[in-house]
Amino acid sequence: MHQDDAKAAAWYKKSANQGYADAQYNLGVMYYNGQGVHQDYAKAAAWYKKAADQDNAKAQYNLGMMYDHGQGVHQDSAKAIEWYKKSANQGYADAQYNLGVMYDKGLGVRQDSEKAAEWYKKSADQGIPEAQYNLGVMYLKGEGLRQDYAKAAVWYEKVANQGDAKAQYNLGLMYDAGLGVRQNSETAKEWFGKSCDNGNQDGCNKYQQLNAR
Repeated sequence: MHQDDAKAAAWYKKSANQGYADAQYNLGVMYYNGQGVHQDYAKAAAWYKKAADQDNAKAQYNLGMMYDHGQGVHQDSAKAIEWYKKSANQGYADAQYNLGVMYDKGLGVRQDSEKAAEWYKKSADQGIPEAQYNLGVMYLKGEGLRQDYAKAAVWYEKVANQGDAKAQYNLGLMYDAGLGVRQNSETAKEWFGKSCDNGNQDGCNKYQQLNAR
C-alpha cells in the first residue's frame, strides 16, 4: 500500500477527536514532524497534552521535552519535570534519564545527586546508554551514591561495548590504573585504541603513550 501521510493524519484526527489517546499521540507526532500536515509545534503540544492527560507515557515524555526546550509552549523546566515524572513513573526509560539530568543539573528542581542517580539507575537498567555512562561517572566520583570503582567500571563497560568513545577512554584509564579492575596495560591499550578509532583524541594519545612504554 502506498504511504499517504496526509490520509494517515486525517484518520488519526477522526480517532483523536473521539478521545483515543494513541491517535492523539500519533497526531502530535505528525504535527511535530510535519508529516501529512504543516509542521506546528503548538498543535503538536496540544495533542500530546490530550494524550498525556490520559496517561499515555510517550505523550507525557514528549510534552515534557517541549516544555524543556520551549517548543510550541513557553519554556518551563518545572512543567518539564512534572511531565517527565509522570512518564518516568510509568517506566518510560527516556523520561527516567531526562529526569535524572534535571536532578543532576538542578533544572526545575533543587539539585539532588541522589535522586539523579536513582533515576539514572532505572533508565540504565533499561539499556539507555547515556544513563549508563552518567551512572558510571557518579560511581567513579561518589556523587549521589557511595563511591565504587568496580561498579563504575561495570557501567562504563556496558556503554563502551556499544561503541561510546568516552566510556572506552574512561575504561582504559581504569585498567591502566587498576581502579575497580585488575591492572592490565594491554586491556587498557585495547580500550584506548577503540576510543581513538571512534574519534577520541585523548584515547589516541594514551594509546601512543602505552605503546611507547
